[in-house]
Amino acid sequence: MTKKSDVKLIPLLITLAIGIGIWNIAPPAGLEKEAWQLFAIFVATIVGLIIKPMPMGVVAIFGLTATVLTKTLTIGDALSGFSNSVIWLIVIAFFVSRGFIKTGLGSRVAYFFVMKFGKKTLGLSYALLFSDLLLAPAMPSNTARAGGIVLPIIRSLSEAYGSRVEDGTERKIGSFLTKVAFQGDMITSAMFLTAMAANPLVVSIAAEITGVNISWTGWMVAAFVPGIVSLIIIPLVIYKIYPPEIKETPGAAELAKQKLAEMGPLKRSEWYMVGVFFLILCLWIFGTKVGIDATTTAFIGLCALLLLQVLSWSDIKNEQGAWDTLVWFAALVMMATFLNQLGFIPWFSGIMEGSVSGMSWVVALIVLALVYFYSHYFFASNTAHVSAMYGAFLAVLVAAGAPPLLSALVLGFFSNLFACTTHYGCGPAPVFFGTGYVSQNKWWSIGFLISIIHILVWLGIGGLWWKLLGLW
Repeated sequence: MTKKSDVKLIPLLITLAIGIGIWNIAPPAGLEKEAWQLFAIFVATIVGLIIKPMPMGVVAIFGLTATVLTKTLTIGDALSGFSNSVIWLIVIAFFVSRGFIKTGLGSRVAYFFVMKFGKKTLGLSYALLFSDLLLAPAMPSNTARAGGIVLPIIRSLSEAYGSRVEDGTERKIGSFLTKVAFQGDMITSAMFLTAMAANPLVVSIAAEITGVNISWTGWMVAAFVPGIVSLIIIPLVIYKIYPPEIKETPGAAELAKQKLAEMGPLKRSEWYMVGVFFLILCLWIFGTKVGIDATTTAFIGLCALLLLQVLSWSDIKNEQGAWDTLVWFAALVMMATFLNQLGFIPWFSGIMEGSVSGMSWVVALIVLALVYFYSHYFFASNTAHVSAMYGAFLAVLVAAGAPPLLSALVLGFFSNLFACTTHYGCGPAPVFFGTGYVSQNKWWSIGFLISIIHILVWLGIGGLWWKLLGLW
C-alpha cells in the first residue's frame, strides 16, 4: 500500500490539471478524438514521471486505468504492453544483475581491475570504467551498477588516501574518481541494449514507428567504436581540467589485493555466475542464428541461475526494481504504440516536418539530435525523456529522409549520453553528486564540456563507423 508520504498533493494537482486541460481542447483538424484523448493522458503521465507526485509505477497505473475509464482504449489494449517481449528482456536482466551483487562477483571484478591497473590515479579511473563496461551487458540498472558496485570502491579508495569532503580534501582523489566513474557509466549505458532500463523502450518505439528491429548485437556493434573512444578520451579530459592532487596510487592496488584476499577464491556460486553470464552473452550475440531471440536467452539465463541456486525465488520476488520497471514500462510502451496506431505520431511528424523542410537529412539529423540532447536539462529521468520525445523526433527524422535505423540508433545512444549534463538527469546522478565530492558548479561545467565531446565523437567518429557498417 502506498504510504501517505508518497503522495505529493501539489504535484498531483498540477499533473491532473495539465491532463484535463489538454483533454478539453478540441482535437486539431485531421486528428481523431481518441488519439487526442490518449495524448492528453500520455502528457499527464509524462508530467507525473517528471515531477513525481507519486512513485513511477503508481503514476503509470493511473495513466493505464485512465485510458480504460475514458473509453479511449479497451482493457485488452491497455494491458497489451505486458505481453511485449522487450519489456521482459529488461525485467529478467534485472534478475540476472542481482546474481552479480548477491554472489559478490561484481565487486570482485572491480577489485581485480583496480589491482592490475590502479598504480596511478588515471589508471585507477580506467580500471573502474572497464569494470563497469564488463558488467554493463547484464546489468540494466546503471544506478545499481555504478552506485552499488563502483561507488563503494571509490569511497574506500578515497578514504584510504585521506580524501574526504568533511575536511576539504576531496580534490586529493575522490572528486576525480567520482566524476570519471559517473561519466563513464553514461557511456557504458549507451553501449549495450541491456545496460540501461530505457534502452529497450527505445527499441520498442523504433519498431512501432519505423518498423526497424534493433537487435542486441546490432546495438552493440554500432556503439562499440564511438563508445570505446569516449571511454578513452573522457578520463583524459577530466584529468586535465579537474586533476586529482594525488597522481600515484600504489596503495590502491594493495588495497584491492587485500580485499580480494578477504573474499577468498571464487566461490561455487561465482563460478556458476560466470558460466551463466558467458552463456547469455554468447546467445545474445549468436542466438539469432539458431532461432533463439534475446528475450528467450534471458529466460534461459534466469532458469539456469534458479536451477543452480545462485538465485532463489525469494530473490526474484524481492527484486523491486524489476517489478517496478515492468509496470511503468508496459504502460509507456502501450501508450506509445497506440499513439502511433491512432494516428497521433504520423500527424505530429507531418506538422514537424515543416521545421526541417529544405534541409538535407544529414543537417536535419544533426539539428534534431542536438535539440533532443540538450532538452534533457528539463528532465530528471531518461525514461521520461525517451517517452516524451523519442518517438516524435524519430518520426520527423524519417519523414525528412534520414535512414530509419541510423536515426533510431543515434537518438537511442543520445538517450543515455545526454544525462552527462546535470546532477539530476538520471538515477546514478544524485547518487554520485550526493557524496559531495563534486560541487554543482563543477558538475554542470564539466558535464557541458563532456556533452560537446560526446556529440563530436558519436556523430563524427561514430558517423564514419556507421558508414562503414552500411547504416547510411
